[in-house]
Amino acid sequence: MIAIAFALPAESSAFIHLLQNRSRQKRAGIETVRGALHGHAVAVIHTGVGEKSTRLRLAQFLEEAKPGALISAGFAGALQDSLAVSDLLLADNRSTPALVLIAQRVLVPTEAQVGTLATAHAVIDSAARRQQIAQETGAAAVDMETEFIAELCATFAIPMISLRAITDTPNAPFPAPPRILFNLERQRTEFSPLFWHLLTHPAALPRFISFAGAISKCRGRLTTALDLLLREALV
Repeated sequence: MIAIAFALPAESSAFIHLLQNRSRQKRAGIETVRGALHGHAVAVIHTGVGEKSTRLRLAQFLEEAKPGALISAGFAGALQDSLAVSDLLLADNRSTPALVLIAQRVLVPTEAQVGTLATAHAVIDSAARRQQIAQETGAAAVDMETEFIAELCATFAIPMISLRAITDTPNAPFPAPPRILFNLERQRTEFSPLFWHLLTHPAALPRFISFAGAISKCRGRLTTALDLLLREALV
């Protein structure tokens, strides 16, 4: 069985629709969506955003399910403008070398590019902070889960690969403050603060509409790449 870990359903929804014989299962309080694709048994798990939620949910899942391989998939922010919105990054520093070779053959250079991925404890928005992380880590992009996913996979001796779609860049940042777009403590977007922000900052509305379109494009590109990857013998 191959596990695919997304942070949120907003990242996974298009991919889940590809699965045949879909079903939802809940074990030890962790819900997964299970099905089949290209001869692989697949389990999709949502880790939530950030270290706390990821470690809690994924550790229980891995101990119970014992997948043959795991794909860490989802969104990330670019740290430099060599990556554009909707580009795909294959994170070689957080992936098992044997799986990187497979992914490179299938996805590079037409679907994705290879680079280093950093993991942060908070949403990174400002250009100055992006530049600082890039200088400190040499990474091309940053997310909030992959480092912890990789640590857990190493603990359970599960090969993994990380694939991320770029939703924001230094020149195309978030359309609103991160705390408005997503409440990390509650693990959800709260629409009242978002609506109020857009109401009181009307200039942000076109940027928000553009951002929503970018999210849709990222989800589509990620789904296409995962579909291509799962045509291969990963386990």
